[in-house]
Amino acid sequence: MIDCRTLGPVEVSVDGAGAPAPLLWRKNLALLIYLARSPKRTRSREHLVGLLWGDKPEAAARHSLNEAVRVLRLCAGEEGVASDARQVRLAPGAVELDTDRFEALVASGDVGAAAALVAGDFLEGFGVPGASAFDDWLAAERLQWRRRSLDALVRHSEALIAAGRVAEASDAAQRALALDATCSAAMRALLRARALAGDRAGALKQYDAFVARLAADVGAVPDAETLALAERVRRERVWRLPERLRTSGPSGPASRRAPLAGRCAELARLGDVWAACRRERRAAVAVIEGEGGHGKTRLAEELVARARLDGAAVAAVRAVEADTADPWSGVLGIARSGLLEARGAAGAPSAALARLRGEPGDATPAWALAAVAAAVAEERPVAMVADDAHWLDRPSLLALDALVRDLAGAPLLLVVTVAPHPPRAELDALRARVGREVAGVALRLGPLDADALRELARWALPAYDAVALDRVTRRVATDSAGIPLLAVELLHAVASGLDLRQSPGAWPEPLRTLDQTLPGALPDAVVAAVRVGFRRLSADAQRVLAAAAVLGGRVPAAALERAAEVGGDALAAALDELEWQRWLTAEARGYAFVARIVRDIVARDMVTAGQRERIRAAARA
Repeated sequence: MIDCRTLGPVEVSVDGAGAPAPLLWRKNLALLIYLARSPKRTRSREHLVGLLWGDKPEAAARHSLNEAVRVLRLCAGEEGVASDARQVRLAPGAVELDTDRFEALVASGDVGAAAALVAGDFLEGFGVPGASAFDDWLAAERLQWRRRSLDALVRHSEALIAAGRVAEASDAAQRALALDATCSAAMRALLRARALAGDRAGALKQYDAFVARLAADVGAVPDAETLALAERVRRERVWRLPERLRTSGPSGPASRRAPLAGRCAELARLGDVWAACRRERRAAVAVIEGEGGHGKTRLAEELVARARLDGAAVAAVRAVEADTADPWSGVLGIARSGLLEARGAAGAPSAALARLRGEPGDATPAWALAAVAAAVAEERPVAMVADDAHWLDRPSLLALDALVRDLAGAPLLLVVTVAPHPPRAELDALRARVGREVAGVALRLGPLDADALRELARWALPAYDAVALDRVTRRVATDSAGIPLLAVELLHAVASGLDLRQSPGAWPEPLRTLDQTLPGALPDAVVAAVRVGFRRLSADAQRVLAAAAVLGGRVPAAALERAAEVGGDALAAALDELEWQRWLTAEARGYAFVARIVRDIVARDMVTAGQRERIRAAARA
């Protein structure tokens, strides 16, 4: 069988081996591919003579066609090519084109596999001098296959973005732009992928080059959709990161910002809920449940990042244990973490705005939140996030439940992340409504499997071969129990030089979660990994993180400034570093550790007794 790769520079093999030289002669190869792309793989001799040998006398042209058919038959077999006085036909199975595989894969829905076949334009760089009719056909085929290849690559990039695989999505979008440097859909996919990877500067650099190409090549400007997305990317947060992270890549192995391994399906389901919420203009709820360290916050962050790029108003809070006893703290936190500043909020009743700002009045916080959310949702979709919602106060939980009911016809998505303990009846009631009384999804996160851990190991240790990766994956699975937080800590530390062979494993204890575990009960390798990560922080970030660990709970930036004795731009840069590296999570009211166990390790191992007292005294000053 003859196999031809045509979506890119042409490659031909015969029965798995290299093609003989005569088959690769331009007109012989052109005849083969043209027949394979023809209806029923059949053409008349008159047509083929005119297509490829129209510049020759008739007798010479027919002789050349016969010679070409002879070469095809030698390669495809006697039964592979049939010819008579009138026509030439390729037998079924004699020739396989990558375009045939492409069409079959697209028809079956496997756009990713189809996109993988695209290596460039159809028969890139190929031509037949003196065969103008063939060149006209080739130009039309190239145009058709460029459109189809672009569609597959862009769709594949968008699917990868939806699954959280933004590095691969960026590559697919770049390949699409290599085919057509003025493709707006490909540019939008690249903008999203780069922005979601945290590479705002790289995204805007690519966009500026795209704008210049459009102006130079076709005298046009980007369409409204692309302009709007670029502007949203331009408004994305600018992270002030240490030189070490900027030069090695903000999400590379030097960073604790790992790829979203093992959670692609969950993110895609969340994305589907968000898309339906906007498309159908109806409220929806997403409940993300899991033990500590299983990635609830990360999933919520990924969804929120996509919502911002979609133009949504975003309001997010992170509850801490003390919030349980502080009535309405959750509602006020959401209002002051983005909702009050959103476009459209000014259209809400003044009494509602005043109540959420903390001014005296008779309005209830629940009514005020609904009124402001409704005003904002009139102009744009709204995404609200309550992280660690099991620590929210009861009135706020009830208010969020009522909000979804009262704004059922608004494009509002409420995302709550929750641990199984402590149990909250209010959250149980909300979860029970999902999929029945209210649109949405309830997810339960478990430990990562071996494939996901191996993916993380490949990211963290790109120089390791397959054997070494399997070995470190098994060890990390033992030490981390598949908990994403610990797996990332361990792999990051291994990449920084930690030798896992020097530390005993055997964890977790039966029936104990990460939140119930003391630092001393963890494997030595996990504790050592946190220490390694801490020591790789900048000096200012170490001081701020130590202060946050000692003070505990949610700490306002002003308290961290006093306690760490780091202020101004240095404090802002340190907080950016800690938030980017996922040590801390932030909201309008302050900063809290992403994981309590990490806070406990830092407080126990990275701070002396004297430092603890000085930090507490400075915070009180």
